[in-house]
Amino acid sequence: MEQLYRENAKIVYHYLLSLCRDTALAEDLTQDVFLAAYRSLERYDGSCKLSTWLCQIGKHLYYQHLSRHKREMPSEPPEAPAPENTQPEAQVLHRLELMDMLKEMQKMPPLMREVIYLRSTASLSFRDIGEILGRSENWARVTFYRGKEILIKAAKAAEWEEK
Repeated sequence: MEQLYRENAKIVYHYLLSLCRDTALAEDLTQDVFLAAYRSLERYDGSCKLSTWLCQIGKHLYYQHLSRHKREMPSEPPEAPAPENTQPEAQVLHRLELMDMLKEMQKMPPLMREVIYLRSTASLSFRDIGEILGRSENWARVTFYRGKEILIKAAKAAEWEEK
């Protein structure tokens, strides 16, 4: 079980962080995932990767947490760090660009937003994303591509407005 934890804890944590955007909650839920996995390891049928199965457990635990606390999912994603070793002006510009992108992402449908978060923050494969969300690998790939296109168009429109 310890080896299982070492190999998958980071993936599960980043996935949960992409859902809840709260480091403390993501850490707690990660621990709960491995406890639940330990209790139900005999039910793992090998039809998907172990990390995918663990992320599915994590998603269910997170939704249980939301229903127990009757909270809505937060709308603000985690902040991406500004590039280091840059001038303060560049850091401010990076932050403003990031804020614009995050605002555009909030306009997207929830599943599209979740695919983008999973791909960019947890670095999951399209196959894993599809399995976690109960869809196909191709659906995850197309959804990510469409979301990326929306963000590119929004960035170009913002650039055009500045000129």
